Amino acid sequence: MDIKKIESIACRLPLRQPFVTSYGQLNEKAFDIIRITAADGNVGFGELVAFEQPDYIEETLFSARQVICQQLLPLLTATPIDHPDQVSSLFSVVQGNAMAKSAVETAMWDLYAKQAGRSITDFYPTQRGKIAVGVSVGIQPATDRLLDQVGQYVAQGYKRIKLKIKPGLDREPLAAIRARFPEVLLMADANGAYVGHEEMLLALDDLGLVMVEQPLRVRDLTGHAALQKNMRTPLCLDEDIRCAEDIATVAALGSCRAINLKIPRVGGITEAQKIVTACADNGLTVWLGGMFESGVGRAMNLQFASQAPFQFPGDLSAADRYYYDDIVTQPAVMENGLITVPSGLGFGVTLDEEKLTRYGQAPHIIFEQKNSIPRA
Repeated sequence: MDIKKIESIACRLPLRQPFVTSYGQLNEKAFDIIRITAADGNVGFGELVAFEQPDYIEETLFSARQVICQQLLPLLTATPIDHPDQVSSLFSVVQGNAMAKSAVETAMWDLYAKQAGRSITDFYPTQRGKIAVGVSVGIQPATDRLLDQVGQYVAQGYKRIKLKIKPGLDREPLAAIRARFPEVLLMADANGAYVGHEEMLLALDDLGLVMVEQPLRVRDLTGHAALQKNMRTPLCLDEDIRCAEDIATVAALGSCRAINLKIPRVGGITEAQKIVTACADNGLTVWLGGMFESGVGRAMNLQFASQAPFQFPGDLSAADRYYYDDIVTQPAVMENGLITVPSGLGFGVTLDEEKLTRYGQAPHIIFEQKNSIPRA
């Protein structure tokens, strides 16, 4: 996998409508496309999805860019790589910075599959051609507007509704959704907003929620364990899960019954696959979350979620749920409540160069090997 050139393309996609959580409001998504060109001409793509503010986790888009250029690429380009599994081990000397690592590691997976003339799905133990998906709904200013929006998603075929909540904006909107749509899989995502407000969470126990995601602050595993003992509703951890070892810890403590797995948050595909195995070994439900990815990251997520362990619909909605446009020629589309898993080479999508120019800056070369000679 001799690397000839690595480029970064900074992009911004405007959202169809502001997305409000307990953190704040998102109006557009900034991200980078990492493009790795091999000496044989094959090209792999990864997506750097870290947010601009350190509110989801400590990593930001700007810090990740610096780590990629100053720490990760010197490691990557100084070592012969035969398989993308090696990248995770190679990057282990750099502490944290999982989203930076994932952007590069997943690009190497895409490159590896293309060089082999295969889809990424061929490297997973199991796969399905179509998957049911869920949709995440931000905090809404009025219940009527919320119900109209949820009604549209249910009509489109989304199998699960996740509502962002915070203290004071929780029980009323959730109860309204449950009353209007009694059969829908309904869950809530607190993004750590309920520190000191645990009694408000207990008041949600009679709504038939499938789970409540990350109610307390990050790393408060004992607090989550205490809360889970008092709640019938399963708790789900998101921001707390960074590696496979975390699964054994939360299982031993009883901190949750489900895991929202996000590939960028754990450093890439190799570690994500270990987490899937660890969840099965510890009896935890695992499902795949999203980070407002463009078509590149969305295709990767859909392929990963096609594996048999992912039975709960993840946050993998169609591209037009969030964006007016995309940067790939084959945006994810919902049909009869299902999304087809991309099956082409690598991640199975092709960049739309015109759209990339419209929403992105000129490619920035961050590594170039002037005299790259393919190894035998």
